Amino acid sequence: MEYTTLGDTGMEVSRICLGCMSFGSSDWREWVLDEEEGREIVERAIDLGINFFDTANMYSLGESERVLGRALEGHREESVVATKVYFPMREDDPNSGGLSRKTIEQELDASLDRLGMETVDLYQIHRWDYETPIETTLSALDDAVRRGKVRYVGASSMWAHQFAEALHASDRLGLERFRTMQNHYNLVYREEEREMLPLCATEGIGVLPWSPLARGYLTRPHEEVDATTRGAAEERLYEHPYREGGGPEINERVAELADEYDATMAQIALAWLLHQEHVDAPIVGTTSVEHLEEAVAALDISLSRSDREYLEEPYEPVRVSGHE
Repeated sequence: MEYTTLGDTGMEVSRICLGCMSFGSSDWREWVLDEEEGREIVERAIDLGINFFDTANMYSLGESERVLGRALEGHREESVVATKVYFPMREDDPNSGGLSRKTIEQELDASLDRLGMETVDLYQIHRWDYETPIETTLSALDDAVRRGKVRYVGASSMWAHQFAEALHASDRLGLERFRTMQNHYNLVYREEEREMLPLCATEGIGVLPWSPLARGYLTRPHEEVDATTRGAAEERLYEHPYREGGGPEINERVAELADEYDATMAQIALAWLLHQEHVDAPIVGTTSVEHLEEAVAALDISLSRSDREYLEEPYEPVRVSGHE
């Protein structure tokens, strides 16, 4: 395993972050694993040297946090755990979502309880809240850090101007800054390269791409994606512009290079992302130990500059996706 410093936090994290959206309950989404299967993947991740785990309160409506917390028993001190807040947790409680002080305080306590932890290493806002002033959100997050419930705070997909506004507000008010950006970034969605990634580089922000394999679109030939359980059931796959802007040709080139490197398509797509200078740790979700092991093995693939350019060449600008 390779490790890197997460932004300017000083924390050392594995170059692969295990995303835990696939752990919890199939009642939430049919491809989600139950606790026993999720625990097996977490334990294998630890064996492989992964020390960075990302979840959210809304994943299986809290069950993902419970599964992760129990799976990390005995390994808490050496682990870096991240979770998120924003999406509603209960239909009958309008304050179970958003980024008000009430929501942040009550949902953070609930997350810590499910995780079985007194402090979470990284607490992230899952999206931008247009109804709550960012100063209110930042003040609540700053208090959480000062109370010892949170070590660092981070953000997820938003416009670069919003992130810049949040960083400026923190500096102006003397509040805890966002230290990480978890954003939508992969070979077939590169709009973040225009503004967000340069901003993060300038501000010392750690970058944690979500959907590094484009929800499975980069793991097999594009005509086979629909044949998978997730491909058939995951409506959000088709909301993203992966099949636009040169996506199918990029998919074909990934398959071509996978043959040349004697690797899987997923490994080539991950290797490309790991070569991007602004990226700290892609968040890799998986439903099998085998795929987890493949992801870790991608760290050993050194793509030539010409091969990286070959993968990138068909890309065309696409509509912004992932901020909603």
